[in-house]
Amino acid sequence: MNLLRSLAAVSSMTLVSRVLGFARDAIMATIFGAGAAMDAWVTAFRLPNLLRRIFAEGAFSQAFVPILADKKTIEGQEAAKAFTANVAGLLTLILAIVTLIGILAAPWIIWSTAHGFTKNQSQFELTTDLLRITFPYILLISLSSLAGAVLNTWNKFSVPAFTPTLLNISFIVFALFFAPYFDPPIMAMAWALLLGGLAQLAYQLPHLKKIGMLVRPKLNFKDPAVWRVLKQMGPAILGVSVSQISQIINQSLASLLVVGSMSWIYYADRLMELPTGLLGVALGTILLPSLSKSLANNDTDEYSKLLDWGLRLALLLALPSAVALAVIAEPLTISLFQYGKFTAHDAQMTQMALMAYAVGIPGLILIKPLAPAFYARKNIKTPVKIAVFSLLVTQGLNLVLVPFLQHTGLALSISLAAIANAGLLYYQLRKQDLFTPQPGWMSFIFKLIVAVLLMALALYGVMQLMPAWGQGHMPIRLLRLGALVAAGMMVYFAALGLFGFRPRQFSRRSV
Repeated sequence: MNLLRSLAAVSSMTLVSRVLGFARDAIMATIFGAGAAMDAWVTAFRLPNLLRRIFAEGAFSQAFVPILADKKTIEGQEAAKAFTANVAGLLTLILAIVTLIGILAAPWIIWSTAHGFTKNQSQFELTTDLLRITFPYILLISLSSLAGAVLNTWNKFSVPAFTPTLLNISFIVFALFFAPYFDPPIMAMAWALLLGGLAQLAYQLPHLKKIGMLVRPKLNFKDPAVWRVLKQMGPAILGVSVSQISQIINQSLASLLVVGSMSWIYYADRLMELPTGLLGVALGTILLPSLSKSLANNDTDEYSKLLDWGLRLALLLALPSAVALAVIAEPLTISLFQYGKFTAHDAQMTQMALMAYAVGIPGLILIKPLAPAFYARKNIKTPVKIAVFSLLVTQGLNLVLVPFLQHTGLALSISLAAIANAGLLYYQLRKQDLFTPQPGWMSFIFKLIVAVLLMALALYGVMQLMPAWGQGHMPIRLLRLGALVAAGMMVYFAALGLFGFRPRQFSRRSV
């Protein structure tokens, strides 16, 4: 399997989803703005979304994929199929209970995670109603993530990568055509989430059948492999929960700031997730099964080479993404969002948060290949300890930064903690002698920094030639924005080419 080709396929599917996601956010910004209703939706959407990351894409995948890879490699497909059926049954039971508790306890959840909303009873009630509708999404998306984990282990990366596109389509359709029929209109987004989650699960089922892994969930508490997953999930849930707890704390703090703060952070976060999703998530998705397979075959040399490849590729795209987002934050926020109810002030506040998020993009992306390096070894405790430390760093920085920088301080705290997290993960890999870097890193870093600086100068120069970004309708603004981004990319990759970088140097094969 060509890993670079698989990465390109996953990133391409993710790009389609992100483009639709930007269209969704632009439509939502125009229709709903950045006021109290949008703050309520951001809160209601984020809570089940955080649980999705804990139970589905986070702790579950980290515990499930290495054991599934062992089953497939050592015992064969039938054993892997039986194991998947047993895990699916237990996951469904647990998440059905979690969903029921979430629906019943919605008012208390909002009270504890967005306490500032209690000052406005109508906003509090709206957020509670939205949460009750959206909470079943955790069950649907977790089963969808189980299907995606199986497909990834069978090297079918494109199918799970495409599924988020269906959710964005659902949001766009409901916002454009159904929102006027809801009271208030923002309620349409909650039902769009449920329908999108169902579509994501249904889309993957035929592909599971094609590889012979479409199973009927079973409850089998005697399967020792299932208990191994649960045992691994314990510390994994703690580790993933730490970052999500940090976000919940930040959300609660944002609810105490001026109205619109949560929306500004949300829109900035959406822009920041473009590079982290295109590369970071894609790298983690591809590397975890490959690293697990190399260790199942007892090939530690291949393990090191795979990780080295992932780290170089991460830096190759993370550094320019971070610098570019900081430099062109104003054109991005105005061109994508400043329409309708989304004012120039909203765009400026979002821009400030985006620049703060840009600081942490290298850390956020590097975590994606570094953490799976431990998960593949079934070592979840080390990333958990580092995640706990990162939580303390985030909240300590909040105490210092938020009083002065308001919502921007919340974003900057997350960024600085992400850099600390990535640095400690790398340090532990080297300290435990789990990873040996390949030769040429110093030269690689030097050339990369020079290319990024040239790109930043090019972006700044082109921006000086452009008219005010608020001028013109959306197509004109997007055309100018596209020209700016293209100019930066051309200079960056041309500089890399002059330094001798070639795509074939990053080609990598894995079993």
